[in-house]
Amino acid sequence: MSNTQIATLEHRLALLEQKVDSLKVRNRGPKSERSMTDDDAQKVKFGDLKGLPHKKAAVKLGLSYGQIYSARNGYTFNHIKA
Repeated sequence: MSNTQIATLEHRLALLEQKVDSLKVRNRGPKSERSMTDDDAQKVKFGDLKGLPHKKAAVKLGLSYGQIYSARNGYTFNHIKA
């Protein structure tokens, strides 16, 4: 490889790295610290955390956004009724 080719590749690599750094990544909240319990599901579906957004409820309980989302939308904890 010539010096010109190497310089071109280095320049292209730098541009790609800038693009990757500038991509917006959605922050869905914390990672889960534990498994969700029936009591947690009751709270987020029908209890005192019902009105909170998924992310805020997740932070309060030490759970992930996905765990809250799944429970509220009936993907998990279907047996929990009001």
